[in-house]
Amino acid sequence: MAQTQQQQVEYLDPNILSQIGPLEVVVRQVVEGIRIGHHRSPRRGISTEFTAYRQYVPGDEVRHIDWKAYARTHRYYLKQFDAETNFVANLLVDASESMTYASGNISKLEYAKYLAASLAYLIVDQRDSVGFGVFDGELQRYVEPKGNQSVLRTISDEMGRVEPQPRTNIGGIVEEFAARMKRRGFVMLFSDMFDNTEEFIEGINHLRFKGHNVIVFHILDPYELTFPLTGMWKFLGLEGEGELITQPARVRANYLKELESFVNGIRNACNRAEVDYVLVDTSDPIEHVLSQYLLQRSALAKIQ
Repeated sequence: MAQTQQQQVEYLDPNILSQIGPLEVVVRQVVEGIRIGHHRSPRRGISTEFTAYRQYVPGDEVRHIDWKAYARTHRYYLKQFDAETNFVANLLVDASESMTYASGNISKLEYAKYLAASLAYLIVDQRDSVGFGVFDGELQRYVEPKGNQSVLRTISDEMGRVEPQPRTNIGGIVEEFAARMKRRGFVMLFSDMFDNTEEFIEGINHLRFKGHNVIVFHILDPYELTFPLTGMWKFLGLEGEGELITQPARVRANYLKELESFVNGIRNACNRAEVDYVLVDTSDPIEHVLSQYLLQRSALAKIQ
């Protein structure tokens, strides 16, 4: 039996991305992998997935709710009119010190850069506008949204200037963006979410109240997800937590239980706010992560 086109796709190993070439070269290969694996015409891009629907927020007219979409997803969506389909997306990358962790050749921060740059390329290619922000305890750099190819070079340059800082403030940053964005659009957050969860929840609720679509890419290293260490280890806190010497095997069960609680807390908060949540393992190819997410969104468009 012949393999399907999607089965034939060879995704890029995240550990070798930096060896391929500059970020722009990697992103073009990532995007091509997404298009091949996603069974899409290059000209169609991600238009349907991102622009055909937006999430309902209080104040929207109930008569515009797509009840077929609700029956399938148990979320309220509004099918957008042609005049609304061009959108603005802001991509926010967490550059706090904890994002520099890497069990392999790629850190969470580098992975987030490739992931965000790939989405920026897809969005601009669809003639929509994209902005980009780097934050830790505060917003360090911000590129105003534009819909032309030049913004991709600007974003790439800003990514190259990132200098990780000890602390993060996710809740404060998303609160700031709720006030900054004058037009309804997308806010895409790339972070390991190692911060105050309650403040994060307040922030995303504020964004949603303002009518924005929010997507959280929760980025974790495979060692953080599975904790496969043996022997005696010294753990150093990357954001001022000090050090701990222990045998991982003795604390693995409790660690994994706490991790599950942490991840579920973020996921459940996103679900309550009707925010898209994507748990990302940095050992997974970026093309696979994005393809799977886009396929989930495209399911909405196939209802009609």
